[in-house]
Amino acid sequence: MRKLFMGLAFAGCLFVNAQEKVKSSSPITFGVKAGFNASTVTSNDSYNYDNNEKLKPGFNAGVFVNIPVAEKFSIQPELLFSQLGSKTEDYLNFGSNDHRYRRTSTYTTNFNYLVLPVMVQYNILPQLYVEAGPEFGLLLGGKSKGDFTVTESIGSQTNTYSDSFSNKIPKELYNKFNFGIGIGAGYYFTQSFGVTARFTAGLTALLKNDISENDNKSRNNAIQVGVAYKFK
Repeated sequence: MRKLFMGLAFAGCLFVNAQEKVKSSSPITFGVKAGFNASTVTSNDSYNYDNNEKLKPGFNAGVFVNIPVAEKFSIQPELLFSQLGSKTEDYLNFGSNDHRYRRTSTYTTNFNYLVLPVMVQYNILPQLYVEAGPEFGLLLGGKSKGDFTVTESIGSQTNTYSDSFSNKIPKELYNKFNFGIGIGAGYYFTQSFGVTARFTAGLTALLKNDISENDNKSRNNAIQVGVAYKFK
C-alpha cells in the first residue's frame, strides 16, 4: 500500500512539474481509455506436476492525463481497473506398485487490480507514439473457478469422479502490491480518438511466500489492446 501511495505521489509531482514547463500550444489533455487484456501468470513446475498456462481474457478501463514536457515527449499517468490472471490446465500423477492416481484440472484465476501506470511517451510522428514506464498495482480481490477429474486405480479397481468449484481467492496469500514495467505504442486517427497497445511484465512475486528461485517466481504478465479518447 505504501508503495502505491509513493507511486501516486510521484505522478502528482510529475503533474505539477509539467504544468510549469508545458507550452500553451501543447496543453495538458485528459482522456478515457478501455481495452482488452490477454494475461497469464508465470508458473513453477515441480516433480510429477505439469501445468499449461494459457492466456486469459479480461478488460481494463479508466482515465488518463497527458502532460507534454518537451516538443516530442510527454508523460501520461493513468488510473485503471484491470483484470489479470490466467487460464490453467494442470495434471498431477503419482503411483507406486498397484496404486495409481491422476488428477486433471482446468480452471481460470481472475485478479482484479487498481493500477497506476506512469508512461513516458515519445512521438515518432504527431499521431504515432511509443511509450515505456513503471506500473503500480493494488490487488482488490479475485476469483478462481473451474473443474477437475480424478482417476484412481488400486489393483484392478478404477474409480473416476469429477467436480467443479468457484471460490474467492485467499487474499492473505497474495501480495497486495504489484509492480511492473510496461512498453507500448499508440496511434491517433484524429486529435481525440486513437488505438493503443501495451505489454506489461510484473516484477514483484504474486505470492507472499513464494520460495522459488527468483527467475521462477509467479508474476503477472499481460498484453493490452484498446482505444483512447482525449477531451479537447
